[in-house]
Amino acid sequence: MRILVAGGAGYIGSHVTRALLDAGYSVSVFDDFSTGLEANLFPDADVVRGSIRDTDLLKNTLKEGFDAVIHLAAFKAAGESMQHPGKYADNNICGTISLLNAMVETGVLRIVFSSSAAVYGEPQYVPVDEDHPTNPANFYGFTKLEIERIMAWYDDLTGLKSASLRYFNAAGYDTDGRIGGLERNPANLLPVIMEVATGVRGELLIFGDDYDTPDGTCIRDYVHVTDLANAHVAAVHYLFETQESIAVNLGSEQGLSVMEMLEVARTVTGQPIPSRVVDRRPGDPARLVASSSTASHSLSWDAVFSDPETLVRTTWEAYRKHMA
Repeated sequence: MRILVAGGAGYIGSHVTRALLDAGYSVSVFDDFSTGLEANLFPDADVVRGSIRDTDLLKNTLKEGFDAVIHLAAFKAAGESMQHPGKYADNNICGTISLLNAMVETGVLRIVFSSSAAVYGEPQYVPVDEDHPTNPANFYGFTKLEIERIMAWYDDLTGLKSASLRYFNAAGYDTDGRIGGLERNPANLLPVIMEVATGVRGELLIFGDDYDTPDGTCIRDYVHVTDLANAHVAAVHYLFETQESIAVNLGSEQGLSVMEMLEVARTVTGQPIPSRVVDRRPGDPARLVASSSTASHSLSWDAVFSDPETLVRTTWEAYRKHMA
C-alpha cells in the first residue's frame, strides 16, 4: 500500500513517516519545507517538494498511484492564528480543500487528518470525550474544526472517508532516536524546558501558579509522538477495513502539571532548569485531559510510551544529540 504524507518532514509528520515505513508501507513525503526539515527525511521515502495549495502538483503526484493520504500540513501556532487569521485560513482551510479536490479527482478516497483538541475550546468537563461540545477558543482550532466539517460533506457527496485524529499535547521524540531535526521556534512546554536545560534560553516562564490544581499550575494531557504515529498507522487500517469515517481523541488520559513536568525534567537531565512564575495567559484552562476510549476501542490503540519519564528522556536525548 502506498501512502502520501503531506507535511511529512515536520515534527509529527516525520514520526508518522517512520512508523509507516516500519509497518511496510511505501511512503512519499509531500512538504514545502516552510516548517519541515531536511534532517527529518528518510532515504527509504520519496520526497515531493510543494505546497498543498498547488492542486495541479497534488493531482500529478497522486496519479502515480496512492492508496491514502495522511494530512499534517497545517500551521499550528494558536497565538499566531489570532494575529494572522488570513495565513491560517489560506493554508489550513484552502490548502485542505485543494488537497481534497486533488484526491477526489484522482480517486484517492482515504485520508487521515491531523486534527486537534483545540476543536473543543474551554473544557466543560474532564476527561474530554468526543461528545464534548466543539467551541474553539482560537482561530487555529476553528480551522481544524472547519476542516473536519468539510471532510464530512466530502464523505456524503464524494465517498471520501476520513479519520480525524484529535491530538492533545504531542511531546517526546522517536524512542529509537531516528528523528534528526528539532522543531523551529518551539512554543510547547517540553521543548521550551529543553532549551533552558541546554542553555538556549535563560529560564522557563510559568504562566500562573494559582490555578485550581494540586500545585497551582496548569494540567495537560501529554501524548508521546511515537504513540501518535502508531495511531496514524492504525487509522489507515481502520479506513480500509470499515469504509467508515471517524473522529477520535488521542491522549494519554493522564494529566501532568507544569511543575510536575519541570521536576521530571530536572531529574532526567540533571540540570537546574531555572524557572519564574509570571502572570497567567488569557484563555488557559486549569485542566485539560483526554478520554481516549474511542481510539482504544475503534483503532485498538493505547498510549504506551506516554509516561512522563519517557516523554522527557526521549526529548532530552534528541536535544543532546542535536547540540553535539
